[in-house]
Amino acid sequence: MGELLVRYEESGIDERILRAVEEMGFVHMTPIQEKAIPVFLEGRDVIGQAQTGTGKTAAFGIPMLQKIDEEDRSLQGMILCPTRELAMQAAQQLRQFAKYMHNIRVLAVYGGQDINRQIKALKGGVQIIVGTPGRVMDHMRRHTIRLDNLKMVVLDEADEMLNMGFREDIETVLEYIPTEDRQTILFSATMPKAILEITKNYQKPDAKMIKVVKKELTVPKIEQYYLDVKRKDKIEVLTRLLDFYEPKLSLVFCNTKKMV
Repeated sequence: MGELLVRYEESGIDERILRAVEEMGFVHMTPIQEKAIPVFLEGRDVIGQAQTGTGKTAAFGIPMLQKIDEEDRSLQGMILCPTRELAMQAAQQLRQFAKYMHNIRVLAVYGGQDINRQIKALKGGVQIIVGTPGRVMDHMRRHTIRLDNLKMVVLDEADEMLNMGFREDIETVLEYIPTEDRQTILFSATMPKAILEITKNYQKPDAKMIKVVKKELTVPKIEQYYLDVKRKDKIEVLTRLLDFYEPKLSLVFCNTKKMV
């Protein structure tokens, strides 16, 4: 199997990105990178079905960096993510890939951070912004983000953004961006009807569908259980479980700030 994997150095990627990627310890491409990078570099729209952990940030981040005109300080690439944590993470990864591309600036924009700080950074000239739909919309209303030269838009974890009620914001953002030159890349773990409608309305008809679903979604040595409980009973059930099992260490994930 080993020899079938594509090495980064065989992929036609900019040498400066390769140098950064190798320093990060990446040698072989993951399946989504191998399939999506050439299509993105060709300029085609992409619909990628892939879960978190498949290496999709590099699948869209590397070709986006390669297609940026470094001499031009205007906004050329935009990545929309469902949460500020994901936006910060993606922006950080892009900066690592662009370590040796000294003229590229990447900015994360999200709610909960002082908007004036973001406005100041945007005024300094940023080629890529990574942000949450609500805050990106906010900047667009204030005209602090100029869209005239925006060539590439990535919707990352699109199904999550829809679950969080961002559909209208996403559509407004896409309506604003000139379509004729825009390349639209969408990644989603699932393909519900609403996602297919977005791809139909906002991507070109020849968009390429790339599907990479991990066979193993569970780790063999971890036992998993789920309880089907009403929303109002969640806290009650959780506290009882903690009382009963007395775990040494536990982690609780919630999908809203209020719930946390």
